[in-house]
Amino acid sequence: MKFKSSLIALFTLAGCTASAQTVTLDYYFNHEVHKGANGQPERFHYLWDETDNNGFKIFGAAFTSRGAKLDTLGVAPTLDNLKGSSVYIIVDPDTKKESPNPNYIQEDDIEQIAAWVKKGGVLLMMANDSVNVELPHFNNLAAKFGMHFNNDLQNHVIDDAHFEDGAIYVKNNPVLKTAAKVFMKDACSIGLTGVAVPVLKNKEGATIIASAKYGKGTVIAVGDPWLYNEYVNGRLPSGYENDKAANDIAQWLLKQAKK
Repeated sequence: MKFKSSLIALFTLAGCTASAQTVTLDYYFNHEVHKGANGQPERFHYLWDETDNNGFKIFGAAFTSRGAKLDTLGVAPTLDNLKGSSVYIIVDPDTKKESPNPNYIQEDDIEQIAAWVKKGGVLLMMANDSVNVELPHFNNLAAKFGMHFNNDLQNHVIDDAHFEDGAIYVKNNPVLKTAAKVFMKDACSIGLTGVAVPVLKNKEGATIIASAKYGKGTVIAVGDPWLYNEYVNGRLPSGYENDKAANDIAQWLLKQAKK
């Protein structure tokens, strides 16, 4: 009986591990490199394991705390190499200023990503202000789902003395269910067509977060990579709840993927 119980427990554990959702972060379209402490080039910016202000360490923990696994994709996405992922995140594709040989999103990439979403995948697209993101090719992907990152500057914040210029108040939101006030600065707005709908608007009424259903899957777009460590680690003044927003976004994405 003891052996049988151990065997059941083993299979149960294996089943739980196998069914864990995988959240995959793109390391191909965003592949910024700088000189490390040893003088050698090293990858940085929006990495799962990056603990300084530039990283996604805290955002990643919002997924793992809910039982998900984190992964990365350092090559062009295909239906085959995305098939094990529940959520795929593309953040701030490189410009030539950020990479001497950026990997622009090509038509085949768009078709592969769209096919994966159509089968039930959940895609998170995070842009930036137009000076710091490669919008033309990113918008070719966004257009597939009825969205367009505009070449504008929303919530411009001059310095830390003007945090309120980046404040967005949240109420009865389908995605941000616990965060009541968030901070997002120097973002681009999002134009919508077809089935795409606004998720969050700023004080001026510009759409900052949008979503769309596509086949069995879901796409959500944000005008900024706003959930990196600098804005979820408690540095913001009291009252801002980007930490709650990170958890809200993670929970919503995983829930959509289960569907």
